[in-house]
Order: sequence, then structure tokens, then C-alpha cells
Amino acid sequence: MRIVRAIRAAAVLSFLLTFIVTPSPPAVAALAALPGGKSTYVVSQGHLKASSKENWVRLGSYRFAADGTVTAALYLWWQRHPQARQRTGVTPDAGCTTKAGGTQSRPRMCEVLTAGGFTGAPDESRTGTYTVSGDVVSIRWKIAQTWTEQWNVRSSPDGKLARLDLKSSTLATHGYGYGSNATLGTRRAMSSVKAFPGKLRQDLTSWANGKIVNSGNQPFGLSSFRTCATTTYCLTYLQPSSNGACQKSGGCPKYGGGTAANVSSIQYYLTRVSNSDRRDTLWHWCTCLAMERGEFCYTGNSHVKPLMQIIDDSGAFRGWVGAEASFSTGARGADMLAVLRLSDFR
Repeated sequence: MRIVRAIRAAAVLSFLLTFIVTPSPPAVAALAALPGGKSTYVVSQGHLKASSKENWVRLGSYRFAADGTVTAALYLWWQRHPQARQRTGVTPDAGCTTKAGGTQSRPRMCEVLTAGGFTGAPDESRTGTYTVSGDVVSIRWKIAQTWTEQWNVRSSPDGKLARLDLKSSTLATHGYGYGSNATLGTRRAMSSVKAFPGKLRQDLTSWANGKIVNSGNQPFGLSSFRTCATTTYCLTYLQPSSNGACQKSGGCPKYGGGTAANVSSIQYYLTRVSNSDRRDTLWHWCTCLAMERGEFCYTGNSHVKPLMQIIDDSGAFRGWVGAEASFSTGARGADMLAVLRLSDFR
């Protein structure tokens, strides 16, 4: 009997010792909720104020991690440091352009230009922390000056895409963003862009000549663009005429709309900048402006609009966020800056 009691006592003591000395599992840090459930966003934002000539636009990416940190990689164009337009190295072939002047159905065979620096690496990289409360994501960047942002987050009806609309910022005045769980290295070829079955519409806020112009819900005629046979990573379009642009009073006194020549066509080029990330670019200019200068390819103040493809969770193309960074070859008052989005989810 004594032996049985001794065995039982030893068993109880062993159990108690095990309970006491076994360490508790380490606490697991709470994971942050990704904004809209998406990790990778392409973002366009700008500081655009009518009274300022120190406006800027930024274009690039935000990547959110589950530990509550966010990393930005952005291109910056600033009126304090204007950058000349840059050659992309892309000249569309004869299948989608022409070497002839005059009235044509195809734009001119010209090397596509983009905003200065966009063919290289991003200008800046920064990190910060974020929190999500309801449908708002708040970001605090870890930089020398105070920079905080709040974005409203919306999910697309199919759940494959999330949208950011700028709510407030200590530095930016306007901004757009789109995110999914596709990597930044995921992009679609121009053949897929051309075949996009949806309808893209543009929202844009621009600065020029000391004025802010807001343009919303404007259709983007992607179906009008022509596919290039050899340079398959480029699309082109010659808009036959325009009502507001390319006019006699708009810099074309000899050849523009309202003159005897009455040329108000616009040359459009849409091309890939990188095959390994989301970068594309849009370049356009009035035909009459080149004619006024006796040029075939316009070397003046053309519109350069760097773009970042919007890609959803399934890897499908859904449009672009973009910026205009067209710095004048003359005074800063003639610069053209903008933030924009072209998307089927707005």
C-alpha cells in the first residue's frame, strides 16, 4: 500500500514540475491588415497649387507588409529641378507610322519621348508605417520632415483590385492608387492592352499657366490605337482633328485649326518603357506645332506622360495611373504637370 502511495505521489510531483518549468510559447505579433487585402499598389500623386511654381508630381509603387510597414519607390518631377524630355529608344515601325508628312491616317515615324529619368531607376525610396481603420489606410513616412497620408480604400466588385483615393496629406494635394497581390514584375504586353475588353475612363488634375484644371470621366479611345507590326510593344494613333487643342490661337497661327491649312490633328504614341516592371509612357503633340517649326518630329513642348500599369490579382490589365511631367524649354509658367488615372474601376 505504501509503495502504491509513493508511486502516485511521485507521478503528481512530476506532473506539477512539468507544468511549472515548461515555458509558455512566445507571443506572436499581431499581423496588420493589408489595405483592401492587397500588398502592392501603383501610385500617382502631386502637389498642384495654382499660385505655386514649385509644384511636383510623383509616380511609382507602395508595398505594404503584414508587419505594419510600407515601402515606397517613386519617380519625382519637380518644378524646382525641371528635367528635359528623354528618348526611350523606341521608334514605331512603318506598320503603325508614316515617314510622309501632310494628311495621313498614321502618325509620324518619330522616336518616342518620355519624362526625364523615367527610363532609369526611381529617384527615391522611403519606408514608413501604416494602420488600417475601416476603409481608411493611414501612413506615416520615416523621413526628416513630417509626412503623413490618409487614403480611402475601395474594393472592386470582383474583389481582384483595390483603389486608393487620397483623403489627406501633409504634402500632396491630389493622388490615385490601385493595388493587388500581383508582383511589380507582373505586366501585360501591348497586345493584351490593345485587346482589353473593358472601357477606360480618365480622371485628371493638371497645372498649366498658373491654373488648375480638373477633368473627370473622360473616355480613352484605346480601340483607336494601331498595333505596330515589328515594335509590338508600341501602339499609335493619329487623332484626325481636335476642337480645343491645336488651334490658331494655341500656338499654330499658320497651320492650326482656324487657319487656311486647318490642321488640328494630334500624334499619339503609347509604348512600353520596361519589360520587367509596370512602366509604360504616353507621348502626344499637335501636328501643326511641328509644322510651325519646320520639323517632322516635334522637339518643342510636347506632352510626356509616364504611366504605371494597373494589374489585378489574376494578372489582368486594368488601366494605368500616371503623371504628366512636361517641363517647358522656357519659363516655369509654361510647364504642364498632372496626376491622372485611366481605369475601368473608378
